[in-house]
Amino acid sequence: MSLKNRNLVTIDDLSNGEIETIFSLADEMSESVKKQMNLCEGFIMATLFYEPSTRTRLSFETAMHRLGGRVISAADIGATSLSKGESIADMARVVGSYADIIVIRHPWEGSAKVVADYAGIPVINAGDGGHQHPTQTLCDLYTIKKERQTIKGLKIALWGDLKYGRTIHSLIFALAKFGADILFCPSPGLEVPEHIIKKLTTEYGGQLEKFEALDQTVKDSPFPLDAIYTTPSSPHQLAMMPDISIAVEMKSGVDALYVTRLQKERFTTAKEEQAIKKEYPVVDKKLLKGKLFKKTLVMHPLPRVDELAYEVDADPRSMYFKQAARGVPIRMALIALLLGTREIPIPIEDVSPTPKIDYPVYRRASGIRCNNSRCVSVQETEAKYIKPEFKIVDFKPLTLRCIYCEHGLEPQYIASSDWHEGRLESKKYHSADSHWVRKIKPGNLIIFDTEKEAQSRGFKPSSYVKRTRRKRLKKK
Repeated sequence: MSLKNRNLVTIDDLSNGEIETIFSLADEMSESVKKQMNLCEGFIMATLFYEPSTRTRLSFETAMHRLGGRVISAADIGATSLSKGESIADMARVVGSYADIIVIRHPWEGSAKVVADYAGIPVINAGDGGHQHPTQTLCDLYTIKKERQTIKGLKIALWGDLKYGRTIHSLIFALAKFGADILFCPSPGLEVPEHIIKKLTTEYGGQLEKFEALDQTVKDSPFPLDAIYTTPSSPHQLAMMPDISIAVEMKSGVDALYVTRLQKERFTTAKEEQAIKKEYPVVDKKLLKGKLFKKTLVMHPLPRVDELAYEVDADPRSMYFKQAARGVPIRMALIALLLGTREIPIPIEDVSPTPKIDYPVYRRASGIRCNNSRCVSVQETEAKYIKPEFKIVDFKPLTLRCIYCEHGLEPQYIASSDWHEGRLESKKYHSADSHWVRKIKPGNLIIFDTEKEAQSRGFKPSSYVKRTRRKRLKKK
């Protein structure tokens, strides 16, 4: 197994064994940086950063220079043809002919996947909107592993903006893959999005207990605990004895506290930002004096604003500058493996902790599209060539997951492309919660956002739709 010519768009693109391989090579490279100078000689990396960046961009460029390669870059959408209306796909094709590997940061969620689909060379996602930031997650996991020797069985608290923090979204899935327990500590109104929670609980095998089930002593503490995810390798006692088991679990303390800033660039209005900012929790010496944090690693992807006090910098538990420094050897290892200039054996797990589910895929040019306004697939320049594509992740209720931004949606109406029995009078659409959703083969399924859309395609409402409509009118 090799990473050569692969893409890294989400953290799910790497198995646990592949992540461990990257860590192993990063260890080797950090001990002999100067010996790596000829490893990528003659190779060119294109860094396309269409959102602000300091650490990620500089660490990638430093990594490539340390490997003996060269860098070409674009750092402002306004100075590129994207500002003229060029599609990301066309840009990817062109840059793919200039370079050997691309590192892309873009505000649209799913944009890195589009670049990976069209570039023809390895592509690394350096952050696509509020979706994911997988290389930051590699730095985070690497830091935990270096400081604690393991990740499995640790209790990791995620603090702050869990709604828009892309580093959080990648880290949640990675921690679950490696068997950690996750404590969710959001600022009010910035809880983890439901589509991420659904993926976590259905695909990673653990158990999530929400705030209502948590022990009162935890609720009343300065620790803003909202929910706990317990790994499949832990005893699932929370549902049976939440008050007792939570108290016992918390007595051993928190192994790492991962702090994030308020992602103000994701807010639509200044008023919304100010309202949430007032209640944003701060990590300082006073908080860290608590028993829960006696041996806690304090982590932060940086940059910080007001959520992490400067007085914590001198505390031996603070890890955030180490995280940033470790970004160079991690990215050196990743670049060398994707370019194939280094190949080392990748361990194969005896039992995969997160077996991939073979979901049916829904692809149709019309009828439905992603409801996430930040998704690359709904942008005017991209919708010309991107066809809506979803994984059907559930039938009760019918739930789709966009393949670009991974947001979920529950459509209201369905039909069949074979009209059920091939008769024109059977060309009907049904409510998505009817029995038809399980009878129509996924390959024949047609999904609509609205009744108007279904009717414009020549479908008529079934008796079930009419009955449901009458019931709604009666309730009014």
